[in-house]
Order: sequence, then structure tokens, then C-alpha cells
Amino acid sequence: MSDGIIDITEYLRRRDGWEEDEGDDEGGAFALWGADGERSRFALPLWRAIYLAEGERGAIVRRASGSNTAPEPFVILDLGVEPARREFSPEQIPSFVDPEVPELHDLGEAGLLITLGSRDGLDWFLIVDSARQPRPPLPPKSREDLLFLAGECAGLLFYRNFADEVT
Repeated sequence: MSDGIIDITEYLRRRDGWEEDEGDDEGGAFALWGADGERSRFALPLWRAIYLAEGERGAIVRRASGSNTAPEPFVILDLGVEPARREFSPEQIPSFVDPEVPELHDLGEAGLLITLGSRDGLDWFLIVDSARQPRPPLPPKSREDLLFLAGECAGLLFYRNFADEVT
């Protein structure tokens, strides 16, 4: 069995093309926010989503149905800085997005957005963003895998009732 199940330095090395001798001094944040207790179950699917999208930060966010306000974070995994960045802009969820339709939206510089669903007046989304611009287009296999991971997150939210914890 390998010790490197989640090895942030290897991820960054491959993503940014680091040379072996650049060492681990160059980065390596792994900041979780909102992942206390059972919410820690979101960490692995978020990490995988960030990896597949060649991103830097992944988050499960929510906002009131029908509003155009900035989304509120529920769980964040930030591989860029510590502590995790908790600010999101309203532009990260365009008005044309239907939260009831599970779909992946590539929003260019605003990142990736995957709709997770709605419950009790709140719309839920998975966001992956990156400081690396322009981001290369996603291969079809990565898109499929990202939708699968979003399904895992939606399952945790709605079938494990994490979405019900929000007041």
C-alpha cells in the first residue's frame, strides 16, 4: 500500500511542472474549512474534483433559490492558500444555470460549476476554481468523472441530510 494516497506535493509537481529538485518548499497548502465531523466526507470528492479540473480550490456552496447573491460556502478545500479562501462572487453562478438540472458548466476564468440540486429554498453547487488561466479544456473522461463526484456530493447533501443541517 502506498503512503501517498493524497500527496499534495506530487499533485502540484505534476500540475505546475515542478522539477524534482525544486522540493516541497514551493507550496502545498491543504486547507479545509467547514469540514468538521461528518462533513469531512466531502474532502475526498472535493480533492478529486480539484485534481481532475486542474484547479486550486473546490467548494460545496449554497444560495437562496432565485437569488443572484454571492454563494455561501458549506465546505471548502483550498490547495492554494491557508486558511481557505471563503469568498465567492455572484458571477460564479450565472443566471442561466438551472440548479435542478445536474450539469457541468465551464465558466472559463470563473472556474467550473456543477449543479447539485435544491432543497428547502436553497440551491447547492460544487465550484472548482483555479489561479491558472487559461485552463485547458476538460477531456470527456474528466467531465464524466467530475459529474460522478458531484453525484457523490449530492448524495451526501441530500441522502445523508447534510443539507438539512443548514438553517
